[in-house]
Amino acid sequence: MCKILNISRQTYYYQAKPIENESDLEEIVQEEFIRNRKAYGTRKLKKCLAKRGLQFSRRRIGRIMKRRGLTSTYTIAHFKGQRTACNEAKTANVLDRTFTQEQPLEAIVTDLTYVRVGKKWHYICLILDLFNREIIGYSCGEKKDASLVKEAFGRIPYSLTDVKLFHTDRGKEFDNQTIHEILNGLVIKFFSTIRMEEFDFLK
Repeated sequence: MCKILNISRQTYYYQAKPIENESDLEEIVQEEFIRNRKAYGTRKLKKCLAKRGLQFSRRRIGRIMKRRGLTSTYTIAHFKGQRTACNEAKTANVLDRTFTQEQPLEAIVTDLTYVRVGKKWHYICLILDLFNREIIGYSCGEKKDASLVKEAFGRIPYSLTDVKLFHTDRGKEFDNQTIHEILNGLVIKFFSTIRMEEFDFLK
């Protein structure tokens, strides 16, 4: 049989050594954890142990990982957003999901999202020209406020005197005197919608 399957007799007759105590199992779990670049959690470690002929529950493996301080580098970090009030300003939804424009800077749109940088979450403000989907302004910071939007406007390399429409969601950071002064100074019509459909205009 070994000759047909092209495997050695040593492999065929191999039997895993019995685990005599908990410390032996802990050493094996830690060995597999390090060997797999500290990326495996209990589910994948259980499969690794099974390949070695060892059958243990994920709960038991989890307890060992906790005792040994083994934390997977792929642990999902959950985002806790900064709570801000809704913008209740009476502004019309002029764009009405018309995310195609015929002239450059005819309509620009913006929204905020978040990314993880190291062990902290940061907000990103993007300003996009609907004519060619170019990101013409951006900013990043720890706080979701008007200063983040102002910084994004400051990075726009074009003259905004031709911009007719500025579209955003109902975020309170956009209902700010500084932002309105910027828009009024450029004679841009400000409008918003109740909810942006997750960057549909980027598609």
